[in-house]
Amino acid sequence: MIFIGKYNKSVILTYVGITLAVCGVIFSFLGCISKAMICLIFSGICDLFDGKIARSCKRDDKEKEFGKQIDSLADVFLFLGLPCALGTILLKDLPWYFYIVLVVYVISGVIRLAWFNILASSKEPVKYFIGMPVAYIALVLPILYSIELIFNLKLSLLYSFIYLLFAILFILNIKISKPKGLWYIIFFILAIIVTIVIEIVG
Repeated sequence: MIFIGKYNKSVILTYVGITLAVCGVIFSFLGCISKAMICLIFSGICDLFDGKIARSCKRDDKEKEFGKQIDSLADVFLFLGLPCALGTILLKDLPWYFYIVLVVYVISGVIRLAWFNILASSKEPVKYFIGMPVAYIALVLPILYSIELIFNLKLSLLYSFIYLLFAILFILNIKISKPKGLWYIIFFILAIIVTIVIEIVG
């Protein structure tokens, strides 16, 4: 093989999610916040279903381990990097020191992902999450943004609170049930509705 890594269908959705996140960061830097939010939403959708697709594929041990590693590394960019880039716009009406919240958010998220990797490496199946999954930001931020658009509000302070709340929940030692069955459909439908609202109103 010419290149290292794996490029089969078991990880393709993860690569799509990373691509969307890169586009989202670029849109953030360009000030196109609505487009960046939509990229965040669809990055979340990719993360929601990439595990299911991977488990449906026939994989050897190396492919399974690679899938775990790249999924976790992708989460750093999708749900920590992109939201941080968005935060530079969402918090722009606040004093400069509020940006410290973004630093705390990213550090807490990285700690949470590292801890999750330790738990995921055990042989026992994980029936629940310890701490809030970082991917949940991909739904909460766009929902707040759509509310801001619909009612023509300025929610900079609320965004700051949400980033700090998520930072705490990432590393809080609490059990959170893993979404199953119908929840995947609910999350997907809600994401599409929020996307349509942002596209129309934004």
